Amino acid sequence: MSYRNDSRIVLSLDAGGTNFVFSAIKGMQSIVEPVTLPSNGNNLDKCLHTILYGFKTVISKLNDKPVAISFAFPGPADYPNGIIGDLGNLPSFRGGVALGPMLQEQFNLPVFINNDGDLFAYGEAIAGLLPEINEMLKKAGNPKRYRNIFGVTLGTGFGGGLVVNNQLYIGDNSAGAEIWLMRNGIDVYCFAEEGASIRAVQGVYHSNSRNKETETLSPKEIFDILEGKKEGDMVAARLAFQTLGVVVGDALANAVTLTDSLVVIGGGLANSYKYFAPSMFYQLNGKIQNLNGGEVDRLELKAFNLEDVQQRELFTKGELRKIKVPFSSREVDYDPLKRFGVGLSRLGTSHAVAVGAYAFALKKLDEN
Repeated sequence: MSYRNDSRIVLSLDAGGTNFVFSAIKGMQSIVEPVTLPSNGNNLDKCLHTILYGFKTVISKLNDKPVAISFAFPGPADYPNGIIGDLGNLPSFRGGVALGPMLQEQFNLPVFINNDGDLFAYGEAIAGLLPEINEMLKKAGNPKRYRNIFGVTLGTGFGGGLVVNNQLYIGDNSAGAEIWLMRNGIDVYCFAEEGASIRAVQGVYHSNSRNKETETLSPKEIFDILEGKKEGDMVAARLAFQTLGVVVGDALANAVTLTDSLVVIGGGLANSYKYFAPSMFYQLNGKIQNLNGGEVDRLELKAFNLEDVQQRELFTKGELRKIKVPFSSREVDYDPLKRFGVGLSRLGTSHAVAVGAYAFALKKLDEN
């Protein structure tokens, strides 16, 4: 499925707690200068009028009529029906706001709203990591193909999304793939996001730093310490990202046990991948005990680092061989290596979300 050359236009919105950024997408690319407006999240009337004004402004910049509105919006929400629930970063949304139906009436267009983690995964499934890996396998002459991908975003929060056989998995309550609420692999009384987010990296660094900085460092500054670009506590910086990797790896191990899929990572913290990946893969390819103290592999699958050249080659090659069909002269391909790969976003997080929103809308229109 590809919409790179599609001529249809879809209106989009990047909804943040501070600003709303409105745009229009055609052929998976933005075709107008984005319109940025304050979200007015504390005042529902102002917020809704801002959304209407933003989309009207984008429409005024277009030569052709859009066919749909599709965007990501924070949850909790009843996404299929376009109803937004009690939001944390937009406090005026309380008791349920029928945002989708409002936009449909105002613009006489179909409206599709989803979670940003879901659309990130969908964008990478349509035009990012998933097709790249399948093309890599095809060129190598390996018949194995992947149809499923689990996407996580590491930033202010720990978001997730799952695509199964080109279908976005939302769940019966619009709450599928909510990885942030998995149990924290280090502090079992906390949820995973407390150890897999910007605040987590900052917290571990400052709790262990001997420098006693007067200001809270950003993850980028902590990263720069490890890169030798900034003065700071090297040990605490390394520990901050190692801890991130442990929590992310533990949560992904639980998720992949159910999804048996590729994993793609996005979000601002993905830039520090080389520092948290080792401890993440240690979790994924580690051991877990039974009641007698014996050990078994944490996963039935082996995790491969798709950002490492040698790992990619091993992943692509697998253990493919020919085996004979009993009572026959025929041979068939057999690859006993059950495996999945973990890689970084190929589109960039924001663009993957936009591509996901665009493709989701057009797929729904085509189905109808």
